[in-house]
Amino acid sequence: MTVTLVVVAVAVLAAVGAFAVSASRALAVDPIDPAVPERAVASWLDHRPKLARFVRERFDRQTRGGFLLTAAFVIVGAVGVVVGVLLDLIERSSTLAEIDDRVARWGSEHATTDAIHVLDVVTDLGSTAVITAALATVAVADYLRRRNTEVFVFVAVVGVGQLILVNALKVIVDRDRPAVLQLVDVTGPSFPSGHSTAAAAAWAAVALVLGRGLPRVGRAVLAALAALIAAAVAASRALLGVHWVSDVLAGLAVGWGWFLLVAIAFGGRAQRLGDPTSAEPQGLSPPVRTP
Repeated sequence: MTVTLVVVAVAVLAAVGAFAVSASRALAVDPIDPAVPERAVASWLDHRPKLARFVRERFDRQTRGGFLLTAAFVIVGAVGVVVGVLLDLIERSSTLAEIDDRVARWGSEHATTDAIHVLDVVTDLGSTAVITAALATVAVADYLRRRNTEVFVFVAVVGVGQLILVNALKVIVDRDRPAVLQLVDVTGPSFPSGHSTAAAAAWAAVALVLGRGLPRVGRAVLAALAALIAAAVAASRALLGVHWVSDVLAGLAVGWGWFLLVAIAFGGRAQRLGDPTSAEPQGLSPPVRTP
């Protein structure tokens, strides 16, 4: 069960980190809620009227929300840099190549039958079927609570978008999978990990939708669960011998970056395309649009 314990340890560390960041009132950062940094930017701009006017004139999407929308594209650029650096290191770094090889071999050689069964269940949390069911379920539940049809568009864009992105990257990079005993059946190129991408994007979206109207601690718990699942899926893919470590790291970066871009475009917890992410104050329903 050593392999299983490694997955659990990685997942718990990710969950603790996400909870600490989300629950902290001192940090103007939240891995799930884009309204947190937007409120911090708004407060900072309030003390700089000239800069605030400059921002409104150039990034207006109902005032300051446009600044965060523009910042989201910067995040996409940052994700591109991460993926590019990983690809460069794959070609040039003997250290990363050694880590990739050691993890893949260690997992495939030390996994017991019970561990494989556990990892198989964990890895399915990033499968298309499970992701689709989870996104559809939370969208229906949210619609029944709030009668907001745009939540269906939100989850569809998150789910379909990450699938298109990851498959396009797979075709472009065309990296071979680890040449070790693969403990589950897989096909296609290796980079980036599709399961890791899907888990990072979709479970963050689930946490965002379920967290609407909850207090900070409730949202932090959901963020922790989303991080736990994504990290567990990523670790399971590497230890099952079907992906390199660099594959799953790239997958997590692509998945979370795509989620963040879509979340900001839909106003965060407001779930209205084009609204500022700060449109829904904590615990309150989003404002009703006027024609």
